[in-house]
Amino acid sequence: MQLELLAARQRDEVPDTLLLVEHPHVLTLGRGARRENLLASADMPVFEVERGGDVTYHGPGQLCGYPILYLREDERDVHLYLRRLEEAVIRTLAEFAIEGDRQPGLTGVWVGARKLASLGVAVRRWVTLHGFALNVCTDLERFSAINPCGLSAAVMGSMTGVLGRPVAVAEVRAPLLRHFATVLDRCWIEEERGDRLSPRPT
Repeated sequence: MQLELLAARQRDEVPDTLLLVEHPHVLTLGRGARRENLLASADMPVFEVERGGDVTYHGPGQLCGYPILYLREDERDVHLYLRRLEEAVIRTLAEFAIEGDRQPGLTGVWVGARKLASLGVAVRRWVTLHGFALNVCTDLERFSAINPCGLSAAVMGSMTGVLGRPVAVAEVRAPLLRHFATVLDRCWIEEERGDRLSPRPT
């Protein structure tokens, strides 16, 4: 779906789109993945994908966002784009009284020594794909199958773990959309598509 939307956005046939999804259990290998960081896939399929970065896990309880955006001339800096994705997540966490931050030299959003959100993107003809994964109520044991982004699985955390109470993915979508719109300077119309939420700009 991302690749189809990417091609359509490059042809200016569709507007900027943000896909919000929860995946079944899956491991993905980015362009910079080291095979030694894949420890034991167990019952999880493994896919090689177009994003940058190493190996990571996706699954239930994790909110994944895939922006398919045409970067305007003043936005054409991939590092700036990554920082803006992080900022949208940091502002979302703040609504739940969670103080998210960045770690020098590392991509993602952290709370202390725990990593709550991972990022990995690709840009083709100034259109983005892939994006971020925020651990809301994720089964963190699943990360033990890998060295996530080359790190120890022990660093991974979740909103539920930080707060010490259950947090549902559905609670996080609305504030995330609001902050994403502000930080990325887009306006969204939400479209339900089965188990996918695909907001589109006006």
